[in-house]
Amino acid sequence: MTSGTARQRVRMTGEQRRRQLLDIGRELFAQRGFEATSVEEVAAHAGVSKPVVYEHFGGKDGLYAAVVDREMQAVLGRFTAAMALPERPREMLETAALVLLDYIEEETDGFRVLTRDAPGAGGGASFSSLLGEVARRVEHILGEQFGDRGYDARLAQLYSQALVGMVGLVGQWWLDNRTIDKHVVAAHLVNLSYNGLAHLDPAPRLRAR
Repeated sequence: MTSGTARQRVRMTGEQRRRQLLDIGRELFAQRGFEATSVEEVAAHAGVSKPVVYEHFGGKDGLYAAVVDREMQAVLGRFTAAMALPERPREMLETAALVLLDYIEEETDGFRVLTRDAPGAGGGASFSSLLGEVARRVEHILGEQFGDRGYDARLAQLYSQALVGMVGLVGQWWLDNRTIDKHVVAAHLVNLSYNGLAHLDPAPRLRAR
């Protein structure tokens, strides 16, 4: 992160400037939250005047919404790519858990933005929307699996919400408690969701590894 002192303005195309402002906004929103971040601060870090930020995003709300949308699309893109290949239920759970944990590890600022305060809503509203969309995608896969095994496919929605919600909450906890390796975390998530409390494996491992 650069200092708050305005730097000599660098000439950029409109798209380059937009990406720069998104990157700066992402970092500031992650570190300080929406309320504590100002347009003046974003502009200073970019080395531009406030009107440039307004020109691209219409204000702080617009910048925040654009940052959140970009992060949500990035996470959903990861899930879509990772779950495109047909997998058995257990491997699907492993994939879903690792996709989120990988994102948290590699794009920590982005995940913080999704789970921090949102303007005009309760904290974590963006993250709830993201989990809901992921759950809808998982529901489609579970529905096919349930149908093939003679289970009531209508319950796929319930199970997808439960599984994705569990992974999401653990991801939020792991964000600031990384003393446990992500593969160990994923293995225990799958252990609980796949085996259930009555049949927990005392030393679970990911089969994919």
